[in-house]
Amino acid sequence: MIHVEGLTKRYGERVLLDNVSWHVKKRDRIGLSGPNGAGKTTLLKMLAGLEEPDTGTIRMASDTTIGYLPQDGIVHHGRTVYDEVILAFRELLALKAEQDGIEDKLAHATEDGDGHDKLLERYAEVMERFKQLGGYEIDARVADVLKGLGFSLADQKRKTEEFSGGWQMRIALAKLLLARPNLLLMDEPTNHLDLPARNWLEEYFADYPGSIVLVSHDRYFLDSTVKRITEVGLKTLTDYHGNYSKYVVEHQAAMERLLEAHRRQSEEIEKTESFINKFRYTATKARQVQSRIKLLDKVERIEIPPQRKKIRFKFPEAPKAGRIVIEMKGVKRTYGDSLILDHVDLMIERGDRIALVGPNGAGKSTLMRILAGVDVPTSGSRTLGHQVVTDYFAQDQASVLNPTRTVYEEMTTASPTTMVPMIRTILGGFLFSGDDIYKKTTVLSGGERNRLALAKMLLNASNLLLLDEPTNHLDLDSKEVLLDALDDYGGTLIFVSHDRYFVDKLATKVIDIGGGEALVYPGGYEDFLDWKKQREAGLDVALPKARVWVDETKTVTGKAKPAATPAPAPTPAAKPLPAPPAVAKAPEPAAPPRDPMAPRLRPKDARPERGAQDREDKKRRGRLSELEKRIAEKEQAVKDLEALMASDGFYDDRARADKAAEDHKALMWEVGELMGQWEMLATEAEPTRG
Repeated sequence: MIHVEGLTKRYGERVLLDNVSWHVKKRDRIGLSGPNGAGKTTLLKMLAGLEEPDTGTIRMASDTTIGYLPQDGIVHHGRTVYDEVILAFRELLALKAEQDGIEDKLAHATEDGDGHDKLLERYAEVMERFKQLGGYEIDARVADVLKGLGFSLADQKRKTEEFSGGWQMRIALAKLLLARPNLLLMDEPTNHLDLPARNWLEEYFADYPGSIVLVSHDRYFLDSTVKRITEVGLKTLTDYHGNYSKYVVEHQAAMERLLEAHRRQSEEIEKTESFINKFRYTATKARQVQSRIKLLDKVERIEIPPQRKKIRFKFPEAPKAGRIVIEMKGVKRTYGDSLILDHVDLMIERGDRIALVGPNGAGKSTLMRILAGVDVPTSGSRTLGHQVVTDYFAQDQASVLNPTRTVYEEMTTASPTTMVPMIRTILGGFLFSGDDIYKKTTVLSGGERNRLALAKMLLNASNLLLLDEPTNHLDLDSKEVLLDALDDYGGTLIFVSHDRYFVDKLATKVIDIGGGEALVYPGGYEDFLDWKKQREAGLDVALPKARVWVDETKTVTGKAKPAATPAPAPTPAAKPLPAPPAVAKAPEPAAPPRDPMAPRLRPKDARPERGAQDREDKKRRGRLSELEKRIAEKEQAVKDLEALMASDGFYDDRARADKAAEDHKALMWEVGELMGQWEMLATEAEPTRG
């Protein structure tokens, strides 16, 4: 589809690409990787024809159509959302207009003239072309794409200029997807998408008929969409086949080989230079010296990329908070006539790690501001627990930076004495190195300001972190720094993030925001999606109510109000897992109703707290999960072997057939044994799940 030959691109004295050859085939799924400034965006622009290479050629097939989505900067105005995105069907719209014109002419033409017959012939041609290009599917395709990207039916009728920059980029993305070019070039397409929209885009890309080349700092999105990683760096392009996770492993191995080759070459060069310097003025060695000088001149020096140190840091210790960190009762929040939160009850307890999810505009940031004490509810109460020290990172946190200070001064001003030695390390982890730390904050880009605000916040000792989209503008390395730090964080964490990998790694509980409600789902994001899929499939799943109870531990096996906890998803094994411990037994009919938000006074006959038992229960569930995985693998091996045994001519080779039969028998025994272990472990789990 596209062939790049001998391409070179410079900016001043800096060489981004030097004599590079590369290709994109039909239905390729390629992710561009590399440090900031390596040339990923420049490569996309050259492929799109927006920039010219200094030397070299970019050749493509004659039928290639290209669609390019930049990171930002696209603004629409003057039309409704629907009228704007339907412009993606320019040829179909032209055919429809011609069809309407012919119909109008036919209504006024006489049947006897030659013109009438010609109009009928052209009308038939236009209708056939319109049908072949999918003209009758326009409305269905527009509705599907706009819904997937988060636009409601009411949004489609609004003027495009009413939408913010992030939604403007969604409109541009919708037009691009509807136009269906056979080569999509996308620079950070997920930057302005929430998790539901990202999940939809992953599925859309899976069936996309053309090729896709994209840049993304979302690791999960790359793993789900691309089948080849092209690394941009060292003035060249290096291909790695597989998704991003496979690339990380292979890249590390390649770097180790490169470093070892560089070390050996450096040793040889050092020995040669030592010989030259030692015998340069010795007449008897003159010929050998000249030979080695010529040899050194011919050596192609191995270049290694600058190594970024693996940064690790820990949050400063904070006083231990009380058991209840934040309690919300009957919280309602409205903006004018818009109801965002409707009588929401929450109890957040020490050690919780909660991800707030939901479409943009559902109220995630509103709830975060109320939890942080920045916003006041219209009605209801928010109570902070004993010795709770809060640190809040807002989406617009960068706006509070002092424009008269340098990056380093902004950090030292906010830093406690004990953290001063870590300032340069933390700044390095967030891409501020060398003279960058002496820049005034007023000259920083939007992304740099956001990174500095996040680094500044991480200096403070706190036992409750509230983070509203902390991963925006961070590259993959910086996200890993933050992720490692939060993984070791000993306090309570509540966060909003549209990075699926980030959410999967941290969340032990999910709160789904939308329709004025806040529904709690124990477990990680995968568990949340399973419950949602069950509900959408029409299964009888008990869903949480708006008034919710959040458990006291940071594991997935906490205690929750029965009415507020969805039923667990069925496991892939033959039998479903027992109900998770978050589901309590229903009270006896005679028992009085219990308010989950009332003071937690334990009845005399209540069981003692089961922290240790819950931890054992979590380990048992982990072993169950591992057994289920092994069972699935063995069952797949059985299916593969049975398919092989059913192939034509398989039994012509008696020895092969006998071995296959023995292997099949052994696999079936293994499956049975694993199932027995699973059932025994699941039975042991039953008594602890009251």
